[in-house]
Amino acid sequence: MAEPTVKRPGRNEPCHCGSGKKYKHCCLEKDEEADRAARAAQAATPAAAPPAEENRPPQAPPPRRPPEQPWRQRGQGARPFLKVTPRKVGS
Repeated sequence: MAEPTVKRPGRNEPCHCGSGKKYKHCCLEKDEEADRAARAAQAATPAAAPPAEENRPPQAPPPRRPPEQPWRQRGQGARPFLKVTPRKVGS
């Protein structure tokens, strides 16, 4: 299957080859090219027989459940609570 992956250094860390340069200026391009070649080789090899699940037609998603809003009852609008404004007192 897949080979165990080795953690690569960060872009600004020293290179793992010991050159003393930053990884992004030394071996980053070589490592990325090797990764691309490995992915291309893996994609080129034919896969085993696909599982039977992939041949099934897609299922419809389950129906959505209405959100639980116990304060909202049927027949009320979007604002079930009255807005209270302060009254002017005096003249």
